[in-house]
Amino acid sequence: MVGGRCRILVIEDDRETAEQLVEALATNGYEVDLAVDSDDGLSRGRSAEYGVMTIDRMLPGIDGIAIIRRLREEGIVTPALIVSALGEVDDRVRGLRAGGDDYLVKPFAFAELLARVEALARRSDSVVKETVLRAGDLELDLVSRKVSRGGRNIDLLPREFKLLVYLVRNQGQVVPRAMLLQHVWDLHFDPTTNIIDVYVGRVRRKVDAAQAYPLIHTVRGVGFCLRAPC
Repeated sequence: MVGGRCRILVIEDDRETAEQLVEALATNGYEVDLAVDSDDGLSRGRSAEYGVMTIDRMLPGIDGIAIIRRLREEGIVTPALIVSALGEVDDRVRGLRAGGDDYLVKPFAFAELLARVEALARRSDSVVKETVLRAGDLELDLVSRKVSRGGRNIDLLPREFKLLVYLVRNQGQVVPRAMLLQHVWDLHFDPTTNIIDVYVGRVRRKVDAAQAYPLIHTVRGVGFCLRAPC
């Protein structure tokens, strides 16, 4: 919320549609930020300042559904309205299962768009956004992307950060290598490399080095588990 008004992120690459969306929302009292490509949309979407996001399904690069899925994996729960020309049942189901909160098919009436945004904004007001993850004395700030353990800052590369977020979100559970490939690398097949072991090794050295107890454990033949002592 900014000055008592809901702040909206519009992710739309079509200039005419983007201008119409921004004008309609701004005219109705919303603070509006525009991202015209997937990279900018993903970067802005990681902010916890937005009350609602509208996301075009068909974006160059990674599509709108992939953006939502990545944001949800990183703990960003900002309500998302998917706007798309793809209106088949399977398309809507896929968008909602990826973490979308509503789905609006093009062409649409702006009155309906505003009504859906208003409903999501009300939901946003009642949601406590999870922006910090913790496991023992390990802390991850999902907005600033800062990591610390026992008050000591830890520098992680983007992929290392994403890997650690996934392990912390599933702390106490054994995470198979196949799940890490899917959720951290967006791969649905085994590339027959040791990339996972290399990255886990890097993260483990940064997180567990010179600490009283290790957090990241290898489960031989299966995967990995992040576990903090009770």
